[in-house]
Amino acid sequence: MTTAAMWVLGILLFLVGLLFSIAWHELGHLSTAKIFGIRVPQYMVGFGRTVWSRRKGETEYGIKAIPLGGYIRMIGMFPPGPDGRITQRSSSPWRSMIEDAREASYEELQPGDEDRLFYTRKPWQRVIVMFAGPFMNLILSVALYLALFMGIGMQTAVPTISTVSECVVPAGVATDTCPKDAPKSPANAAGLRPGDTVLAFDGDRISTYKQLQADIRKSPGKTVTILVERKGEQIPLTATLTSNAVNPVDKDGLPVKGAPVKAGFLGFSPATGVAHLSLGQSVDQMTTMARHGISSLAELPGKIPGLWHAIVGHDPRPADSPMGMVGAARLGGEVFAMNIPATQQLAFMVQLLAGINLSLFLFNMLPLLPLDGGHIAGALWESLRRKVAGLFRRPDPGPFDVAKLMPAAYVVAGIFICFTALVAVADVVNPVKLN
Repeated sequence: MTTAAMWVLGILLFLVGLLFSIAWHELGHLSTAKIFGIRVPQYMVGFGRTVWSRRKGETEYGIKAIPLGGYIRMIGMFPPGPDGRITQRSSSPWRSMIEDAREASYEELQPGDEDRLFYTRKPWQRVIVMFAGPFMNLILSVALYLALFMGIGMQTAVPTISTVSECVVPAGVATDTCPKDAPKSPANAAGLRPGDTVLAFDGDRISTYKQLQADIRKSPGKTVTILVERKGEQIPLTATLTSNAVNPVDKDGLPVKGAPVKAGFLGFSPATGVAHLSLGQSVDQMTTMARHGISSLAELPGKIPGLWHAIVGHDPRPADSPMGMVGAARLGGEVFAMNIPATQQLAFMVQLLAGINLSLFLFNMLPLLPLDGGHIAGALWESLRRKVAGLFRRPDPGPFDVAKLMPAAYVVAGIFICFTALVAVADVVNPVKLN
């Protein structure tokens, strides 16, 4: 296939995966709502004009033209208003936002629905219904990550030498040749060669590059023995490490922003290989992903100025810049257009969709309307109020009227829409580039 055809194929595969992720999310809401006897008139994937739909039982299932969200419509999302009317709302988190006001959806109720309203269910049941959607994204994310880590394998740095630095040059100094006064790198002086695999460093058996990197960084000025395998033969080498300005990394060995730091320096670049992780290693890796996801979510507001500058400025967009579905689809197309093995293309797509599902879980758990977490918070608050009232033998305060939070929900929805539009524009005019 041509490069252009592969690019289109990558985008199409991403869109199929995204649509499945959305449908999977809404299936969680749908299935639990039906278990608890709540009537669900609609289950839709996408927004806008309906492309296809079919009614089965009391629910209309369909696909809409814009594949950027989805929703289910449950009746009785809100308790009766002051006029005694009961309305229905959509349980869609941020995709359909807020629909009509309480009175606008009152006409859709049918005789016999009095016992099938969302708000009449116990708080713990409502929590399950609203949590089920994000939880389905979490399940899918875990399944994809396990398939990637344990099945396909992931591209990672390995303790094999790719290139050897000729001299010691501080990080951040751009140079194609060694300065006249630059000393030889310890790796060069010790006789390390491209293709050597490090088996042991200063008596420490090496199994991962992360382990080797940590050992090197904590050994400035130290003379060590390095055992390497070269063409099937084990060769001991001696190197005296130096101290150099190197790029900072976190506790997982991943590069982070910041000024160069002083650390032990050997002077080589690692090769890249495919690693198949054990179940325990996969769980550790997923925990790291979740931790980074939470921190990235907390840092989103601070990255808005950078997004604006990426649109109006000319500087390359940072690799850690927030990216929307437009940018993700574009990356999927770029990877499939690359001249790399199909397994690497598949691994990238699986990792991309796994990360998106993890982000959908974390994002939807924010305790803000119209997100699922906002409805969960409302149900938990109602449960707390009723338990406190029972403890002090006060009258039952009744269901918590989430509709009272609609003004705040409109503000939150407006912020989400503006942020989504800002990211989409940045993804078009100044996209994140693959390195």
